[in-house]
Amino acid sequence: MTLRQIVHLPAPILRRKAKPVTKFDKDLQTLIDDMVETMREAPGVGLAAPQIDLPMQLAVVEYAEGEEEEANEGKELKKKLYVLINPEIVKVSEEKVNGVEGCLSIPGLVGEVERHNQIQVKALNRHGKPVKYKVEGWTARIFQHEIDHLNGVLFTDRATRVWKPSEDEETPLD
Repeated sequence: MTLRQIVHLPAPILRRKAKPVTKFDKDLQTLIDDMVETMREAPGVGLAAPQIDLPMQLAVVEYAEGEEEEANEGKELKKKLYVLINPEIVKVSEEKVNGVEGCLSIPGLVGEVERHNQIQVKALNRHGKPVKYKVEGWTARIFQHEIDHLNGVLFTDRATRVWKPSEDEETPLD
């Protein structure tokens, strides 16, 4: 596996709509593995192909729901890895929640973003098979953040407030 270079603003690819994935070959499998390794090394909880300068509808997400609360209790939660190819949000909850987001492609800034608390997403898995996910809370937030990347939208476009965090402030990164 190879670590990929994460591009930062103002890289033009971050503002473009990515193209659907049509080939599910060995190169795609290698790319997915590289993206997972790059996301973990960054460290982040999600990574979209445009963030590594590839205009493809592909994102990886790895998160354990309840991570913050459980970590405070000293419990180790099993993280779940999602591979989203050509994802589409098909249903959203009326309930929206505010949360602080950061981005590996916009280092040094965080913002408060309102997102749907629950979403349903249909996508293809790494082998091209249809999958459907119903996610909520922070997992839903991460999915929405990554799917935004695939459409050329950044968290700063949706943020009601953006700031540079202090050194002791924890920054959630995608």
